[in-house]
Amino acid sequence: MFPVSVLIVAVFFIGAGLLHFVLLDFFSSIVPPYFNNPEALVKISGVFEILGGVGVLVQRTRKWAAYGLIALCVAVLPANVHMAMNPDQFADIPVVLLYLRLPLQALVIWVIWKAGQSRNPQK
Repeated sequence: MFPVSVLIVAVFFIGAGLLHFVLLDFFSSIVPPYFNNPEALVKISGVFEILGGVGVLVQRTRKWAAYGLIALCVAVLPANVHMAMNPDQFADIPVVLLYLRLPLQALVIWVIWKAGQSRNPQK
């Protein structure tokens, strides 16, 4: 049995990581133009999201996987800011959602941190 926070983080990041490959063009489009090779960055972040999601499921790697996912959230913050600052480039997404992503990032980081600190209940 896993703590709820662990399951939330695992499902969210494994799913998001897989979507980086399924929706490669979309994710590449949100990489700020001052970064080189957006496709490679999207694939790398997708791999690390999947690894982090799997890592939080394993008690021995949970804490370090959570630290890695927190670092990843900080690393992708420029993409979230880029989207909020350029809403005309993302017309299919309501502007309010582009701005909501910024404070929600703090909530996501908090849930990751909680997951990283949790232990599996004893059987």
